[in-house]
Amino acid sequence: MTVTPPTQGAESYVVGVDFGTLSGRAVVVRVRDGEEVGSAVHAYPHGVIDRELPGTGRILPPDWALQHPEDWREVLRTAVPAAVAAGGVDPAAVIGIATDFTACTVLPVRADGTPLAETALGDRPHAWPKLWKHHAAQDQADRINHLAHQRAEKWISRYGGRISAEWQYAKALQVLEEDPGVYAATERWIEAADWIVWQLAGVETRNTCTAGYKGIHQDGHYPSEDYLAALHPDFADFARTRLEHPLSPLGARAGSLTPQAAAWTGLPEGIAVATGNVDAHVAAPAARAVENGQLLAIMGTSTCHVVNGATLADVPGICGVVDGGIVEGAYGYEAGQSAVGDIFAWWLSQGVPADYLAEAEATGEDLHRLLTRKIADQPVGGHGLIALDWMNGNRSTLVDHHLSGVIVGLTLATRPEEIYRALLEATAYGTRTIVDALEQGGVPVTEFIVTGGLKKNALLMQIYADVLRRPVSLAESAQGPALGSAIHAAVAAGAHPDVRTAAAAMGRVQRGAYRPDTARADAYDELYAEYRLLHDHFGTGPDKQLHRLRRLRNAALSRNSEV
Repeated sequence: MTVTPPTQGAESYVVGVDFGTLSGRAVVVRVRDGEEVGSAVHAYPHGVIDRELPGTGRILPPDWALQHPEDWREVLRTAVPAAVAAGGVDPAAVIGIATDFTACTVLPVRADGTPLAETALGDRPHAWPKLWKHHAAQDQADRINHLAHQRAEKWISRYGGRISAEWQYAKALQVLEEDPGVYAATERWIEAADWIVWQLAGVETRNTCTAGYKGIHQDGHYPSEDYLAALHPDFADFARTRLEHPLSPLGARAGSLTPQAAAWTGLPEGIAVATGNVDAHVAAPAARAVENGQLLAIMGTSTCHVVNGATLADVPGICGVVDGGIVEGAYGYEAGQSAVGDIFAWWLSQGVPADYLAEAEATGEDLHRLLTRKIADQPVGGHGLIALDWMNGNRSTLVDHHLSGVIVGLTLATRPEEIYRALLEATAYGTRTIVDALEQGGVPVTEFIVTGGLKKNALLMQIYADVLRRPVSLAESAQGPALGSAIHAAVAAGAHPDVRTAAAAMGRVQRGAYRPDTARADAYDELYAEYRLLHDHFGTGPDKQLHRLRRLRNAALSRNSEV
């Protein structure tokens, strides 16, 4: 149908929806200047499903992480109309909607888009969407990588030499090998980023971002059937039958809002629905990080690092490089850390004693503020600790989710706030490892920009500036991915000609908000050298102690699971 645009002179608006790990957030944005007029959040009732399959009592094995597709639909039904109401906007003034998703969050569906989790197969864990942090397919990833190098597959170098256990192929191969019945019933294997667009527009689409970074789509092709058959005979047609679909560029119009989706969201039927996108990559225009060399770190439960480059380079250990993967006309590079905010949350839930909890209640501080206040004045290195930031495995540059966290230097005098600071520093060291790898691989990093919830932690941001020895800029929006989606919605609706132009009009950034201190940076150079010694010993050395410990743990716990 044809949508009647707002009358001449009237303001027009777009909606961006960010589907995160624990909740979905909608933001209503004015097209003219990017002003965020309303927002709303809907927490997923099922959250991360990592212990027991809903409605069945089945215990999940270690390293599993699933989600419920109905939680995602509820975001459309609740957060979108709530955001429009909060902004005081007439829904008729909304001209487009765009979405982004965690990735690789992927699910098996019927040919009509029905999730297998919502069919008679719903009592089988492999029928459910696998969240990005589902790491139980590491063995499959190891075989994918070994065979690719053995056969000298051209595409493997585009992914830093290793395909992650988090991505489409390892997860799909795990389904085939552990539940062939579910695999046989899987008519389409689709990123949640594309599935949610299917729910909005009523048509299947595939976006260039997830296809390139998570689906091994390079130079117009997926991996060959010959290669896939060598992994497993029944895997040969995986890409052709379950993935293959015309790819839509970022910012394109995927379709129009269906009557059903209009009823869910309260938005006008027929408005533009933009191509799906990944939460990290979509945030770049919101932070005006669309030019070559501007590295954006999207810091939340995990961190994704995205940066554009002018040339195609093979960078060891990165997540991938995709032509047009962030914006058209540049090679988009991605790297990441599988846990950042999750590490800090883990320590707050495990390592803070009762007297600290009482003090926080008495002062009205949250635990982050309390520990920050207690440790902020300690000189760099004063705690005598080094930690490895691998509590959820290593995404870059080792690409190994069988690795685990390490803290060394503990004494009977070590205080909770000192461990907290060591964990903050560990994530900064992990980021420095990624930045060094990019620059050594031929991808210059000219600016370091942060978006996401963790940018509000001033101590953390200053640590990053000191460890990286470079200024840290901050995206001004508190809703980076949602605003980025809204920017793409404006392009899809024709309100701006392209993403770069829309970013200039609608994005916001504070340049050089934190600057490195030379003395602290010198001290961190010494500590980073110690981090690298631990990193190389446990991550690349011949003694695979962390792998052995993981196998022992998994064997013990798997005896009690029902998968």
